[in-house]
Amino acid sequence: MDQLPLQFSEAPLRALVKRQPSYIAGHRERLRDRFVTGGAAALPDYELLELVLFRAVRRGDVKPMARHLLDRFGDFASVLSAPRGQLVEVDGIGDAIVTELKIVEAAAHRLAQKRVLSRPVISSWDALVDYVRTAMAHSAIETFRTLYLDTRNTLIADEEVARGTVDHVPVYPREVIKRALELNASALILVHNHPSGDPTPSEADIVMTRAIAEAAQVFSITLHDHLIIGSGGERSFRADGLI
Repeated sequence: MDQLPLQFSEAPLRALVKRQPSYIAGHRERLRDRFVTGGAAALPDYELLELVLFRAVRRGDVKPMARHLLDRFGDFASVLSAPRGQLVEVDGIGDAIVTELKIVEAAAHRLAQKRVLSRPVISSWDALVDYVRTAMAHSAIETFRTLYLDTRNTLIADEEVARGTVDHVPVYPREVIKRALELNASALILVHNHPSGDPTPSEADIVMTRAIAEAAQVFSITLHDHLIIGSGGERSFRADGLI
């Protein structure tokens, strides 16, 4: 006997579709209202990250995506500063989302930079530390940069001198001094990060810093400080008596 074709009603089919969580209705508007009313301090990292993701993902629930990113990279700042190649390895993260994250990261860097440009750096030390922390504290690789100052200790240039690996960056004192002379700089501040999060200077850090200080002294260039930046804080060679 021929079998009759099976018939399905629409209702059972709809039952197979995953229902959205009940909090979705109006969630985006409520989250935006909380941000407008209380600012970023009123939101935990995952909700602040949701606000960024809303711009790239026009509808749907992005909370699982936000939590997945935080699980992978640790915190809001680390998500923003994560390398593009690592971000796209996260399930569901494409170019549009990466671009939004990098726009926010660039805005944070630009804002922090504005607070130190055209101002005497020594008298704006907290702003300077905020600036380099924003730029370097969550980087996955070790980088070394030099801040070049004029006779008024105003920032002339902030340049990345070298980029290394997760625990080493090669720095050549002659290149640092050569660039200072090209810029007619009167003083320097050295900055590098420790991706491990621990800003404690290594013996190699100390030796390299003293070599740069000695080379700078020959040309009457002052080395104000060397800052090591880590996610756990920062260390100052000047404050620690190492220069």
